[in-house]
Amino acid sequence: MEAVAEGLWGLADYHEKEGEIAKSIKCLEAICQSHDSFLPIIEVKTRLRLATLLLKHTHNANHAKSHLERSQLLLKSIPSCFDLKCRTFSLLSQCYHLVGAIHRQKQILHKALDLAASANSDVSANLWACNFNSQLANALIIEGDCSSALSVLESGYASATQLYYPQLQMFFATSILHVHLMQWPDDNLVQSALHRCDEIWGSLSPDKTEQCLGLFFYNELLHIFYLLRVCNYKSATQHVDKLDAAMKADLQKMREIQRLSNELNAISQSLSRSDLPNRERLLLSTKQAHLQDQITSLSAFSSFLEQPLEPAYFGNASRAWQDKLFLAPPPVDGEWLPKSAVYSLVDLMVVVFGRPRGLFKECAKRIQSGIQTIQGELAKLGINEGVREVDVQHSSIWMAGVYLILLMQLLENNVAMELTRSEFVAAQQVGGLFAGSKMTESKSVQAMCHIYAAISHFCCGDAESLAQALDLIGPVYRMKDSYVGVREEANVHFVYGLLLVRQNDYEEARTKLAKGLQIAHTSTGNLQLISQYLTILGHLALSLHDTIQAREILRSALTLAKKLYDVPTQIWVLSVLKDLYQGLGEVGNQMENDEYQKKKSDELQRKIADAQSSIHHLELIELSRFKVIDMKRGVAASQSMSANLDIPESVGLWTTQPGSSSSRLLDVDSRRRPKRR
Repeated sequence: MEAVAEGLWGLADYHEKEGEIAKSIKCLEAICQSHDSFLPIIEVKTRLRLATLLLKHTHNANHAKSHLERSQLLLKSIPSCFDLKCRTFSLLSQCYHLVGAIHRQKQILHKALDLAASANSDVSANLWACNFNSQLANALIIEGDCSSALSVLESGYASATQLYYPQLQMFFATSILHVHLMQWPDDNLVQSALHRCDEIWGSLSPDKTEQCLGLFFYNELLHIFYLLRVCNYKSATQHVDKLDAAMKADLQKMREIQRLSNELNAISQSLSRSDLPNRERLLLSTKQAHLQDQITSLSAFSSFLEQPLEPAYFGNASRAWQDKLFLAPPPVDGEWLPKSAVYSLVDLMVVVFGRPRGLFKECAKRIQSGIQTIQGELAKLGINEGVREVDVQHSSIWMAGVYLILLMQLLENNVAMELTRSEFVAAQQVGGLFAGSKMTESKSVQAMCHIYAAISHFCCGDAESLAQALDLIGPVYRMKDSYVGVREEANVHFVYGLLLVRQNDYEEARTKLAKGLQIAHTSTGNLQLISQYLTILGHLALSLHDTIQAREILRSALTLAKKLYDVPTQIWVLSVLKDLYQGLGEVGNQMENDEYQKKKSDELQRKIADAQSSIHHLELIELSRFKVIDMKRGVAASQSMSANLDIPESVGLWTTQPGSSSSRLLDVDSRRRPKRR
C-alpha cells in the first residue's frame, strides 16, 4: 500500500504544478477515503498535504481544520515524528486563527510549545518554538493582551538568540517594538526596543540585509511611526526616502523578472515543438538555462518556494511569492502585510510628508496609485460596492479592514490637499466617498481638538468667544511640555500668541510666536503653518511700527502661500500688506496689491460658489443627517497603523471677509466682528 500512496502523492504533485488543484486534492482524498488501511504515518502525511493545499489555494479553512485534527489524533499514538507533530500544530493554529477560534488557537499553541520544550534544544526545536511563539503573540494581541504578547515575543527572541540567528532576532525585536508602539507604556521602553532593532540590523552584513526586504520595510515603517509620534518629521522624512527608493528598486526588479519570465515561457513553447532542428534546440536550451539563472539570481527568496508550509496568519496564502514580503526564514516565514498593502502604506507616507511641503503633483500621483492598488486588492477579496459582511469570507475580513483603513487615510489626505489648494469641489467629491468617526483617548489628539476649537471661538471675535478660546487653550498651553512630540507645542504657541495680541501684550506675543515658528520650521516642515505664523508675525511687526521687518516677513509669507495655492492665506497676507502700503504712502504698491487681492477674493468666492452648487455639497448635507457609520471595530483592529499617521495640519485661520483688513482680525480697537456662518 505504501507504493500506492507514493504513486498518488506523485500524481497530486503533478496536478498541482499544472494548476489543477481540484485533481490534486482528489488524489490525496483517495488515500484518506480508501477502504484499504494505510499506515497511520501515511495518512498523517496525506492529510497534512491536503490541509496545506486547502489553505494555500482555497478559503475552506474548516475542511483543512478537520484533516489536521484527525492528523493530531493519529500522531498521539506515534511516539516520535517530532517534525510532523510540529507541522500539524502550526497549521492547525493557522486554521483556528482563520475561523476566529482564538481560544482554541491559544490552547493548541501552548501544547505545541510544551512539545518543543520537551525536545532537546537542537536547531529544529528552537525554530519551531519561534514559529509557535510568533503565532501565540499574534493571538494574544488580537485579544488585547499586549503584556502577555510581549512576554511570548521575548521568549521567541531568546530562542532566536540561542540559535545565533540574527534575522530571527530582528523579526522578534521588530515585533516587540510594534507592540510597544501600539500601547506606548513608557518612553524609555519604546526607545529601548527601538535601539535594540538598530543594533541587530546594524550587525547584519549587507548581503543579508539585501535578502531581508520584508524586515527592512517593517523596521523602517516602525521607525517612521515612532518618529511621527514624537513629531521628529525631518528624521522621519529620511526613512521615507529610503523606503521609497527600496520600493521603486523592487518594483523595477519585479518588472525585469516578469520580462524574463515571459521570454522564458516563449522559449519553452518553442522547445515543445517536435519538428525543431537540433541546432536550434541546443541554442534555445542554452538560452533557457541562462534565463532561469537570471530569474533565480533576481529572486532573493526563491529558496522559500521549496518550503512545503507557508503561514497564513492574515488570510488566504495563495498569492505568488513575488507579492510577498517575508519577515523571517522557515518555519516562521510569515508576513506583516502583503506587499501591495505595504507599498500602499509607503505611498501614504510619501503623501503625509509631501503635502505640508506643497509637493501636490507627486502627492496626487501617489494617492491615485495607492487607491488603484487598494481597489484592486479589495476586488480580489470580494469587496465591492453593496457587498454585505455576511457575504465575505471570514478569512478576508481582517485584510479587507486593513485595506479600507489605508483607503480612508489616502482619501483624507486627498481632501486635506484639495482644501489647502482651495479646491473645494474636489475636496467635497473625495469627502463624499468616506464617512467615519475617529474615537480616541489619546491626550495628543484631544489637545489638537482643543486647539482647533479655540481657533473657531477666536474667529468669532466677540468677548464671550475669546473667553471660551482662552479657557480651551490655557490647559493645553500649561501642559505643552508634557507631550511626546512638538506638534501640540507648535500649534498651541500659535493660538496663544493670537490671544496675547488681542490682549495688547505685543512683546510676549512676539516671543511666543517666534518660538512656535522656530519649532514649526525646524521640526514639522509644514509650510502652510509656517506661512500663517509669518503672517501674524508680519502684522505684529507692523503694529510695533517695524515696517522694514514687516515687509520682509509678509513677502515670505505670501511666497509660501502662493507655493501652496493657499488662497485664503494669500488674501490674509495681502490685507496686512494693504495696511503697510497705506501707512507708508506707497500708492503704486497699494494699487497693485489691491488689484491682486481683488483677483484672489473673486477666485475664492467663485470656488466657494462652485462648491455650494455642486452635487457633492448636497450629498454631504444629506449625509450629515444620518448617523455616522460606526467604524470603531475597524479602527481598533488597526490602531497600530492609523493612530499616529497625521502630521500637523494648518491651523486654518481665515479672514472674516475676503479683502477685509487684518486689523479687523487682530486689533483690540476694532469693532466686533460678525460671526461666520
